[in-house]
Amino acid sequence: QVQLVESGGGLVQAGGSLRLSCAASGRTEVAMGWFRQVPGKERQFVAAISWSGLKIYYVESVKGRFTISRDNAKNTVYLQMNSLKPEDTAVYYCAASRGPTVAGTLWADFGSWGQGTQVTVSS
Repeated sequence: QVQLVESGGGLVQAGGSLRLSCAASGRTEVAMGWFRQVPGKERQFVAAISWSGLKIYYVESVKGRFTISRDNAKNTVYLQMNSLKPEDTAVYYCAASRGPTVAGTLWADFGSWGQGTQVTVSS
């Protein structure tokens, strides 16, 4: 099991930047991902990174704006979000996979979740 704690959410104007962090404890040699969810909609995949950091995946809508990275020495995964848009407003969740590789981009492919952090982008 992996325990995850997100931080870094907040309110930002369109075009601005935020960096989310996810501190992991427990079994940490796993792939990690970020999802987001707005009320009334399903949790949406945003980005994922393998434990080695060599495999990275993004949803098309954030490519070129968001960057996922990890520091295994600190057991922390980051999501740098630039050029934010109002449609990026959501609760962002950190997720841990069940192994070192990214098995898929569905929420069911990840076994552990953080509590979520709110990101609000004003127009």
